[in-house]
Amino acid sequence: MTKQKLRVPKSAARQYTESIGLALILAIVMRSSFVQAYVIPSGSMEPTILVGDHIFVNKVAYGLRIPETIAGVPVPGLSSGKYLFHVAPIHRGDIIVFTAPYDRSIDLIKRVIGVPGDRVQVIDGVVWRNGERISDPHAYLSRTERSPFQATDNFPPRDPRQPERDPGPVVVPLGKLFMMGDNRDDSYDSRFWGFADQNDVEGRASVIYFSWNHDGDGALPLRWNRFGKVLD
Repeated sequence: MTKQKLRVPKSAARQYTESIGLALILAIVMRSSFVQAYVIPSGSMEPTILVGDHIFVNKVAYGLRIPETIAGVPVPGLSSGKYLFHVAPIHRGDIIVFTAPYDRSIDLIKRVIGVPGDRVQVIDGVVWRNGERISDPHAYLSRTERSPFQATDNFPPRDPRQPERDPGPVVVPLGKLFMMGDNRDDSYDSRFWGFADQNDVEGRASVIYFSWNHDGDGALPLRWNRFGKVLD
């Protein structure tokens, strides 16, 4: 007669611990892969997005991307920062969150101005794409005087040694994006650090769910009119 080894039943404490652990893992994966909340720390996207706005980012708007870290921790064999597959293209005008190409510990939020193949140029603060001035209702310009030698005003900027020479537009390479903040005179963007990589796009900004005015008056300086605002 064959003896069967009896399985010792798990204690209630162990079952609860395993269940809670599994729930935490699923929550971390969901947060990393599907939706994530961000707080806006700078004014580069004003007036569309203000400092103190809390936004939700749709992390599957363009496909499923395996994050570089999960809850801030790299997982060997899992974390890659690459897309497994794409479900929709990135469009001009989308507001996206992406990893800064100059510092991978920083996330940026900007608007897509150019996609691969586009020819982009800024002339006296006005954006031109593929030879035409773009419709740019979200752009905010705070200055009137422009310099031909400053990337903020004219991109690519002219060479002071050859001021009469127009440098012409830049062409967005394959797999890259040209990004700009809506606050055109106060945004550190593609005019300064170059192109963003499409693989670094973490998702599309979708809605403001909370907004706190740090410089506001009163004990509870909330911007109630911004709650639930859909971003476009």
